[in-house]
Amino acid sequence: QVQLVESGGGLVRPGGSLTLSCAASGPIFSIYTMAWYRQPPGKQRELVASIARGGVTDYADSMKGRVTISRDFVKKTVSLQMSSLKSEDTAVYYCHNVDLDVWGQGTQVTVSS
Repeated sequence: QVQLVESGGGLVRPGGSLTLSCAASGPIFSIYTMAWYRQPPGKQRELVASIARGGVTDYADSMKGRVTISRDFVKKTVSLQMSSLKSEDTAVYYCHNVDLDVWGQGTQVTVSS
């Protein structure tokens, strides 16, 4: 059974950086497309970035140039490096196994001075 556990959220000042990590348990991590989503307060969940098993990445227009998604096949982790953070990036960030439709519990990111 696949489980996803996010970490790395917290409070950061505008313009700051943060790296989120998602640890996956279960077999055959390398074949899945993985993604990060976020849900701002009072809004719908939205895609931030995804990475396919071949390494092809995709980013939301609002985050392009400010985020990088990567995966470590040995550690079975997916990371989201974020920089130049803005107050509107405040949200709960979720890790998602796209192929199996499995979600993590989410980690809160708050961008505030």
